[in-house]
Amino acid sequence: MSVSAPRGLASSGQKLITEILHPLSAAEEQLSPGPDVSSSSSSSSSVGGGKQEPGLTNGTPVEMSNPAPASQLLNRLQLDDDLDADAQDLTETRDLFVTVDDPKKHVSTMETYITYRVSTKTTRIEFDLPEYSVRRRYQDFDWLRTKLEDSQPTHLIPPLPEKFVMKGVVDRFSEDFVETRMKALDKFLKRVADHPVLSFNPHLNAFLTAKDLNKRQGLALLTKVGESVKQVAGGYKLRPRPVEFCAMGEYLDTFSQKLGTLDRIAQRILKEQSEYLTELREYGAVYSSWAGSEEQLQRPLEGVAGCVTTCCGALEDASENMSQDFLPVLREYVLYIESMKNVLRKRDQTQAEYEGRLEAAILHKQEDRTPIPVEVERCQDKVECFNADLKADWERWQRNKRQDFKQLLTGMADKNINYYEKCQAAWESLITVLQDKQTEDKTSETN
Repeated sequence: MSVSAPRGLASSGQKLITEILHPLSAAEEQLSPGPDVSSSSSSSSSVGGGKQEPGLTNGTPVEMSNPAPASQLLNRLQLDDDLDADAQDLTETRDLFVTVDDPKKHVSTMETYITYRVSTKTTRIEFDLPEYSVRRRYQDFDWLRTKLEDSQPTHLIPPLPEKFVMKGVVDRFSEDFVETRMKALDKFLKRVADHPVLSFNPHLNAFLTAKDLNKRQGLALLTKVGESVKQVAGGYKLRPRPVEFCAMGEYLDTFSQKLGTLDRIAQRILKEQSEYLTELREYGAVYSSWAGSEEQLQRPLEGVAGCVTTCCGALEDASENMSQDFLPVLREYVLYIESMKNVLRKRDQTQAEYEGRLEAAILHKQEDRTPIPVEVERCQDKVECFNADLKADWERWQRNKRQDFKQLLTGMADKNINYYEKCQAAWESLITVLQDKQTEDKTSETN
């Protein structure tokens, strides 16, 4: 008996999600309904109904086009104007809007913590009301991400900001820290709400609507499944990844190195700017003090002191932009890379399970002519599901990355232009003061 061609997958859009059980879900549970997703290349293979001989396919039974090399993938960071149009189209079709704001500090005898207001507006029938407003703390967001990771293992789950104090921040209850974390939590929730599959997860519904979350309810759906994968794959030497996923891994390694280098240099720049700012303030104070003892030079000296003060304020704004806007985006994508690598490792484990079962089934068939077990076909479906979901999330992540870095680099350019314009305007005004003083001196000498 030959192994049948891969069947249509719920994640790749061949059928309505309500009609198909997700291969990695419990047998009696269906996925939450979601919008149709465009058909993947595997649909043409399954519709044809053709037979194929059993063999180790490295988890990619269907033929795939040759992927671009990692170096070419890295060059896709293009500031395309059509990204704005894509973002506009997404806004017009969105039916779930979430916002995280209004942080509040809570102090009790046991602990001190911050909660955030989570506001939701939606037209989806899965929600009983069109609007909700609940308060959540960081550990609630962490609970949601864990549930999403357990129930949707084939998808890329957006990262949360780090739980502990960020680099350079001492007080986790300081206004700057809370503001930075709030923005990161808002971005996390918006990314989940915009995802065509994750946004229909019942745990997200509970997070957005329930006044009190019962975090002990519902054990991880795939804990046992994940353990079985490890047991089956244990001791089995995984064949090389398909070329397409190898390119993803290489790209992530290169991108991670670049972000790490940018982060280290940016941290040094911030430190040097802070030291320079301290020196600059002392420098300006000397001119102010000098002006008090030099009546003839008072106006020029005060002008220099004013220019230095203006430059100090401009530099302080530029440093704040780097620490509050630039560095958090770099850190988010470092965490995003780790999330993507984690999904790739899960895909490898599922591929190892499939290859191990298929190899064992072929061996048994050769010995006693037993048919290929149904479990092998199910494992093949798991791999196909992982491949389809991972590729779709990869493309979505690349689009989001291009949009995020376009905004980040544009904002950085505007801030630097603003900084130099302020400094230039301040020193140009001093030239006028010096010219007026020179004219006064000549007039006095003439008289």
